[in-house]
Amino acid sequence: MYHLTKRMLDILLALVAAVVAAPVAMIVAAVLWLTHGTVFFRQLRPGLHGTPFTLYKFSSMIDLRDENGKLLPDERRLTRVGRFMRKTSLDELPQLWNVLRGEMSLVGPRPLLMEYLSRYSPEQARRHDAKPGITGWAQINGRNALSWEDKFALDVWYVDRQSTLLDLVILARTIWHVLRREGISSQQHATMPPFLGSQSQHKDQRGTSQASINVPIQARKRQEVS
Repeated sequence: MYHLTKRMLDILLALVAAVVAAPVAMIVAAVLWLTHGTVFFRQLRPGLHGTPFTLYKFSSMIDLRDENGKLLPDERRLTRVGRFMRKTSLDELPQLWNVLRGEMSLVGPRPLLMEYLSRYSPEQARRHDAKPGITGWAQINGRNALSWEDKFALDVWYVDRQSTLLDLVILARTIWHVLRREGISSQQHATMPPFLGSQSQHKDQRGTSQASINVPIQARKRQEVS
């Protein structure tokens, strides 16, 4: 029953959001075309149970590469327009299409990169037991200001406690956090550093378990301090 209700809410709210945001989306698209020369960012991401799908976002970076053809770091490619879009979450608007297609939900763990699938611990991999979302429990508890381990623990916490009430709470708190523009980037990076593998894989099991249990409480404390 929960999953049916969730899907119905996804369709209804995504349609309403798409209609309301349509004028803004058209302005963003025009600005990006003039400043970036491209509008959309498309990338293959893992969905429910790791099944690949094409994620859509507004492009917040330009295609700058070094002499060897390798992309430059995010902070070099992220434009002023892109920074504004990330702060206001306008770059996420095209993902409403992914929601309507059923590849994503409004609420769920964020869809990351395909290459991360082999780097998760078995516990972290459970984040894919729920459909990925535009926003989620980790996003309202620190977003990119959190470490990867903290974010994944929060994702799994959500997977184990999914409910319509929790989804509505997350959606409401997301609006508040977007208005406050919190947790847009990590302290050392313009966005987030790449996930190279969990630190918990190199620690004893007792330390890993304790960290996973304490993360939601610690994240809320960080939010209260800030």
